[in-house]
Amino acid sequence: MESQSLRPGHLTAHQTATVLGIGLDGVRKLVQRGQLERSGGSPRQPWYAVVDVQALAAKRATTRTA
Repeated sequence: MESQSLRPGHLTAHQTATVLGIGLDGVRKLVQRGQLERSGGSPRQPWYAVVDVQALAAKRATTRTA
Protein backbone atom coordinates (compact mmCIF):
# COMPACT_ATOMS: atom_id res chain seq x y z
CA MET A 1 0.00 0.00 0.00
CA GLU A 2 1.32 3.40 -0.95
CA SER A 3 1.75 6.01 1.74
CA GLN A 4 -0.95 8.70 1.66
CA SER A 5 1.41 11.39 2.98
CA LEU A 6 4.45 10.80 0.78
CA ARG A 7 6.35 14.06 0.37
CA PRO A 8 7.10 15.32 -3.14
CA GLY A 9 10.54 14.24 -4.32
CA HIS A 10 10.44 10.95 -2.42
CA LEU A 11 9.73 7.33 -3.29
CA THR A 12 8.39 4.45 -1.26
CA ALA A 13 10.49 1.31 -0.81
CA HIS A 14 8.38 -0.44 -3.46
CA GLN A 15 8.88 2.40 -5.94
CA THR A 16 12.60 2.47 -5.17
CA ALA A 17 12.88 -1.27 -5.78
CA THR A 18 11.10 -0.88 -9.11
CA VAL A 19 13.39 1.95 -10.26
CA LEU A 20 16.49 -0.03 -9.29
CA GLY A 21 15.18 -3.30 -10.73
CA ILE A 22 15.59 -5.16 -7.44
CA GLY A 23 13.36 -6.52 -4.69
CA LEU A 24 12.58 -5.04 -1.30
CA ASP A 25 15.30 -7.18 0.28
CA GLY A 26 17.78 -5.60 -2.14
CA VAL A 27 16.69 -2.13 -1.03
CA ARG A 28 17.22 -3.13 2.62
CA LYS A 29 20.68 -4.44 1.78
CA LEU A 30 21.62 -1.19 0.03
CA VAL A 31 20.59 0.72 3.17
CA GLN A 32 22.55 -1.65 5.42
CA ARG A 33 25.65 -1.24 3.23
CA GLY A 34 25.36 2.55 3.33
CA GLN A 35 24.72 2.86 -0.40
CA LEU A 36 21.23 4.31 0.05
CA GLU A 37 19.90 6.48 2.87
CA ARG A 38 16.35 6.75 4.12
CA SER A 39 15.01 10.28 3.92
CA GLY A 40 11.75 10.01 5.84
CA GLY A 41 8.74 7.89 6.45
CA SER A 42 8.68 5.37 9.27
CA PRO A 43 10.79 2.32 10.09
CA ARG A 44 8.14 0.10 8.49
CA GLN A 45 7.45 2.41 5.54
CA PRO A 46 10.63 4.31 4.69
CA TRP A 47 10.95 6.92 1.97
CA TYR A 48 13.93 7.52 -0.26
CA ALA A 49 14.85 10.77 -2.04
CA VAL A 50 14.26 10.59 -5.80
CA VAL A 51 17.65 12.22 -6.51
CA ASP A 52 19.45 9.60 -4.41
CA VAL A 53 17.62 6.74 -6.10
CA GLN A 54 18.26 8.16 -9.57
CA ALA A 55 21.96 8.66 -8.79
CA LEU A 56 22.26 5.09 -7.52
CA ALA A 57 20.41 3.75 -10.58
CA ALA A 58 22.80 5.65 -12.88
CA LYS A 59 25.82 4.37 -10.94
CA ARG A 60 24.55 0.79 -11.13
CA ALA A 61 23.89 1.17 -14.87
CA THR A 62 27.44 2.39 -15.57
CA THR A 63 28.87 -0.39 -13.39
CA ARG A 64 26.94 -3.03 -15.36
CA THR A 65 28.11 -1.69 -18.73
CA ALA A 66 31.73 -1.14 -17.72
